[in-house]
Amino acid sequence: MKTIFAGLALAAAMVSATAALAAPVKPTIVLVHGAFADSSSWNGVVRILEKDGYPVIAASNPLRTLKGDAQSVSDVLASIKTPVVLVGHSYGGPVISEAAYGNVNVKALVYVAAFAPDAGESTASLAGRFPGSTLGPTLAPPVELTGGGKDLYIQQDKFHDQFAADVSNADARLMAATQRPVTEAALNEASSEPAWKTIPSWFVYGDKDKNIPAKTLAFMAERAHAKQTVVVKGASHVVMVSNPKAVAGLIESAAQAK
Repeated sequence: MKTIFAGLALAAAMVSATAALAAPVKPTIVLVHGAFADSSSWNGVVRILEKDGYPVIAASNPLRTLKGDAQSVSDVLASIKTPVVLVGHSYGGPVISEAAYGNVNVKALVYVAAFAPDAGESTASLAGRFPGSTLGPTLAPPVELTGGGKDLYIQQDKFHDQFAADVSNADARLMAATQRPVTEAALNEASSEPAWKTIPSWFVYGDKDKNIPAKTLAFMAERAHAKQTVVVKGASHVVMVSNPKAVAGLIESAAQAK
C-alpha cells in the first residue's frame, strides 16, 4: 500500500513539475518615470500588475542626460533574465527608446503620455511641434547647478492644474512637493536611432494633457505604427496616476501579444 501511495505522490509531483515547465513565463514589466515625477507615480499600476502575476520593477530615472539616463535603464535591463515590457512616461519615452535599442530581451515598448522621438529630435523640439502645451509658463526659475547646467521644476502652486488636474488636491500637493527636477540639457538632447522602429509599441494618453498636446501624442503613435493606442477621456499628463486600470490594461495587452 505504501508503495502505491508513494507512486501516486511521485506521479502527481511529475505532473505538477511538467505543468510548471509548460506554463509560459510572464515578462518583467520595467516602468520608467519622467520629469517632475518619481517611481511612486507608478504605484497604482504596480499594484494591478503584481496582482495579475507580473514581476515589476519601477526603475529610478536620474533625469540628468538622455544618454546617461538611458544607460541607467540599460543596466537594469541587463540584470533581468526574462523577456521585458519596457514602459516610459513623458520624458521616460525618449529614455526607453534609447535604452531598448538593440536589446533583444525587450519584447514591447509602452509609451504612457510619453515622447517617442525619432533620431535627431529632442523632448523640447517635439513639445513644440504642435501648439497647445502650457508647461513653459508654469516652470519655476531654473536652479543653477554648481557643476554647470540648470534644474527645472514646476511651480508648486501651478503643479495641480498643469500636471495632474484629474488627481485629488491632496495627492497633487504631495506630488508637487516631491517632484524630481530634470536638467534643461536633458530635454534638449537629441535622440539617436529609436527602438520603436524595430520593437512593437503601444501608446496611452489623456485628451486633457497640458504638457504634451494630444495632437503631438497622436502624431507620435501613428508614426511609430503603434499596435494599439488608447486615449483616456479627461485624463491629464499623469494618466497612470489617475487611471491606473487603463494603463495597466494596455501594458498587459503588450505583455500578452504574440
